[in-house]
Amino acid sequence: MSATIQSGLDRWLNDGVPGADCIVEDTADAMTIADAHLDASALALADESSSRLVLPYTPFPRQQEFHRSPAKYRLFGGAAGPGKSKALLMEAILQAHEHAGANSLLMRRTFPELEASLLLYFRRDVPRELYRAFNDTKHVVSWWNGSTTRFGYSRSENDIYQYQGAEYLFIGVDELTLFTLKQWQFLTSRNRCPVPGAYANMAAASNPGNIGHAWVKSLWIDKQAAPGMERPAEYDPEDYAFIPARVWDNPIYATDANYLKTLHALPEHLRRAFLDGDWDVFAGQYFSNFDPARHVERAERIGFADWWPRWISMDWGFEHPAAVYWHSQDKTRTVTYREFVRQHMSPRNLAHEIVERSRGERISNVYLSPDAFARRTDETSIAEQIGDVLAANGLPRPVPADNDRVGGWLLMYQMLDAGEWMITENCAELIRTLPSLVRDSARVEDIEKMDGDDAADAARYGLKSRMRLQTGANAPFDQRIAARVTSSDPTIRAIQARKAELDEQRRSGPISFARHHPRPGTPLR
Repeated sequence: MSATIQSGLDRWLNDGVPGADCIVEDTADAMTIADAHLDASALALADESSSRLVLPYTPFPRQQEFHRSPAKYRLFGGAAGPGKSKALLMEAILQAHEHAGANSLLMRRTFPELEASLLLYFRRDVPRELYRAFNDTKHVVSWWNGSTTRFGYSRSENDIYQYQGAEYLFIGVDELTLFTLKQWQFLTSRNRCPVPGAYANMAAASNPGNIGHAWVKSLWIDKQAAPGMERPAEYDPEDYAFIPARVWDNPIYATDANYLKTLHALPEHLRRAFLDGDWDVFAGQYFSNFDPARHVERAERIGFADWWPRWISMDWGFEHPAAVYWHSQDKTRTVTYREFVRQHMSPRNLAHEIVERSRGERISNVYLSPDAFARRTDETSIAEQIGDVLAANGLPRPVPADNDRVGGWLLMYQMLDAGEWMITENCAELIRTLPSLVRDSARVEDIEKMDGDDAADAARYGLKSRMRLQTGANAPFDQRIAARVTSSDPTIRAIQARKAELDEQRRSGPISFARHHPRPGTPLR
């Protein structure tokens, strides 16, 4: 008894589409490529008496599900041990044989990773008679039907451009969360094939975690556009399929008591990621203590009082989204209760949106990302344009936010730990972003910068700047100057700024401790 494995391209073979030149069968012993269209020389080189080329691969049920999926972009795995990398390699081989003369590409982030996984499996598990040649320098396999499979990597962000100009019927990316969204998007532009009847598609395998966790989770798990996508409206969830698999889906490891014991003994966050495939917790996660059940609440259940102080914080952006948050505070906790996140909005239009959403509220402070005070879109800075609109509508002008990244992240973590920071459930972008932030590998106290961290930056500005105000710590020089520039008239603003700078210089001038000698005849006291 045998079941046909069709590599996710059922309609090609079932409908007899021209160019579908191989059938893959799953037998009790191995997967075989039965190809009636291989030319005579290929058959002679493979086996003079038979047209069957044996590929020693018996896919597990979850691997079969991965191979059969018709989605344009497939993600396989989520946990450790279900045979993700092996399935990705075999998928590339199957597609190379489905269309003669087609190219395929298999990727890892670094060459050592490539050599220890995909290249290792290829050299170990693919019989030599299945391919015409392997270029060990370029890491390219040439198959008997004229197709090729290239093993590649992209150690740096820009290494991905070495594939510019190439075209691949199939692209497989192993450990996708090690890649950035920009790298993935570039690879999608290389996913094309001129062979008639070909259906260009991509697949990936990955565990939760690492720098790409947020965008991968968005596209495949949450089924929504990823942060950093320039045209999020073009995202089609029907193009993406997630095939979850855990260690128990691999018969080899499902009964391996020692390996299972090792996974169970991992720290909580690693165990949940590698054993359970939990995309809400993973290695390197900064806010591992963020729990929506504890830290997220419905706004109407907060019980806001009129006397609670309210303030706004924002991270300016145009190509990257601008993120704005409203905060309030009672005696024991801070509540972030409103968000506005928007891309491609001018400073003045952004300010009008803030005004509209703040009507009827007494806002004491507005904290703005420091770079907005230097950047300009016309004769005035971004901060001045926002400030003019806010001031004209009775709101405070923005002042530079406290941009102490390490101190700000730590404060947020500590407030979550102590239950001193609540977020209302309408702040969807902030709630989605916090769990996805990972530690910077070079500066472990900081968080790795990534597309989509605008919401977290804006929230950090609000909490850290307010804490500095409450503790009486000295505000940064720029913030002290900006706080004293209140006029909307450019000339008066310049005068106010200059006067504030002179006052600051006098306050910070040296104090003389020289001994004062009394004048002759002055009585001593």
